[in-house]
Amino acid sequence: MSGLIRTRPSPDRVVPAPATGGSRHRGAERWGPACGAAVPPAATRGSTVPAWPAPPPSSPNLRPPPSPSPCSAPLSPARPRSARAPLRCRGSRSPGIRPAAPSPGAMGAPPGYRPSAWVHLLHQLPRADFQLRPVPSGFAPQEQEYQQALLLVAALAGLGLGLSLIFIAVYLIRFCCCRPPEPPGAKSPPPGGGCVTWSCIAALLVGCAGIGIGFYGNSETSDGVSQLSSALLHANHTLSAIDHLVLETVERLGEAVRTELTSLEEVLAQRTELVAAARGARRQAEAVTQQLQGLAFWRGVPLSPLQVAEDVSFVEEYRWLAYVLLLLLELLVCLFTLLGLAKQSKWLVIVMAVMSLLVLVLSWGSMGLEAATAVGLSDFCSSPDTYILNLTEEETGLDSDILNYYFLCNQAVSNPFQQRLTLSQRALANIHSQLQGLEREAVPQFPDAQKPLLSLEETLNVTEGNFHQLVALLHCRGLHKDYGAALRGLCEDALEGLLLLLLFSLLSAGALATALCSLPRAWALFPPSDDYDDTDDDDPFNPQESKRFVQWQSSI
Repeated sequence: MSGLIRTRPSPDRVVPAPATGGSRHRGAERWGPACGAAVPPAATRGSTVPAWPAPPPSSPNLRPPPSPSPCSAPLSPARPRSARAPLRCRGSRSPGIRPAAPSPGAMGAPPGYRPSAWVHLLHQLPRADFQLRPVPSGFAPQEQEYQQALLLVAALAGLGLGLSLIFIAVYLIRFCCCRPPEPPGAKSPPPGGGCVTWSCIAALLVGCAGIGIGFYGNSETSDGVSQLSSALLHANHTLSAIDHLVLETVERLGEAVRTELTSLEEVLAQRTELVAAARGARRQAEAVTQQLQGLAFWRGVPLSPLQVAEDVSFVEEYRWLAYVLLLLLELLVCLFTLLGLAKQSKWLVIVMAVMSLLVLVLSWGSMGLEAATAVGLSDFCSSPDTYILNLTEEETGLDSDILNYYFLCNQAVSNPFQQRLTLSQRALANIHSQLQGLEREAVPQFPDAQKPLLSLEETLNVTEGNFHQLVALLHCRGLHKDYGAALRGLCEDALEGLLLLLLFSLLSAGALATALCSLPRAWALFPPSDDYDDTDDDDPFNPQESKRFVQWQSSI
């Protein structure tokens, strides 16, 4: 007990910050050895809470609050807390640094998004509704005129399908009805027959090349949507971490107020000035709790990034599977058609002609869907901030200042949580000052007060560690980075994949239309077949070979 009795220093005396490791609060160890704690500021003027003078540097139990420094710069919210590497300070820190996150300009410009050349090109295409009146190219899916413009883009593919079918039908009718009669007994193929066959083969090879492009485009689209889902999951992790830290800190402080501070007031009941200091610490803890509760801005919001990511992944999974089946179907049609031409099998060519007609319809249908989606996505990607801000504000009901801070994240937008963070830091510093004064004044007279004071110091250290993590998570850089990653995945990879799928559909439609026009003429060039045309001459079961064998035996 005698080791705890100390002489109260003069208020005018300036006590330097303790340099020993024991005077540093426990949460400071993660920031590295250069992040020592500084002397807490005294209570503000006019406050009813007494401002205790700073303790001498030899006190082993006192842990003054750390001053926020660059060590509390943003942690990556995507990594779990146990996997985060400790940050180290570089250089000395100033005790006057504010606890709130620094301005975006001080941390470097966050990775943003810029529309690509494909976005500008598609965005400049003219749009019209069903009455052929011009429609603005701004993304407005809720307006009827804009919906009609996208449907008209998709209808262009239907028009192309109709023209292709009409052209194929006219060509086949002309081929069947206007073909000159062949002279009887003519066995030689008409001139130009080889050119027809090779043109059909070239068209099918072009279709196979288009299938390769389609596989690559389908993979690119899937990668872009996966990047979007990953960004949404990362943002959901950040928002959940903020809510969890706020809830954990508020519960811990509330438990400390109900137990330790109450016990401390009961122990110090004989000294009214000490009870007043303990009640002052209680009021400061309640103020911190009230300020921290306002930091969990996403709590109770009906819009969940996790649910959006799951819905996007569900739709993308079936879209990817549908395109894989379409690509495989067209690949099989091209390969079997080439096999039929090589073997000169009429029944295989006829079956593949029917399948080519089916795949032709599917190709034109997918082309219309891809064109409308690419045009709408380019309109969205040309200026996504305004639409997403309005939609998020409508779905969540959050303040526009908070949404502008996270979606824009530039120096023109201030941190909406700056005041709450500053007040919380001041309140934590005042609590430290009260606990230090109580430990110097109350422990020598009331030894039973040491246990609740140590428990309060431990709670305060954990609270300050959570507070620094909240400062990092609440900064706009993390969520804005997720926003930029989502836009890059959707507007770069996914859009490029859609354009490659559009090229695949175009090549596929042209190749299949050419094949459908060439197959009947190639089929007509096949040699006439009887019941045994498909048999091999060297086959011992061939009737002609059996007849020769019988004649050979009779001659012997």
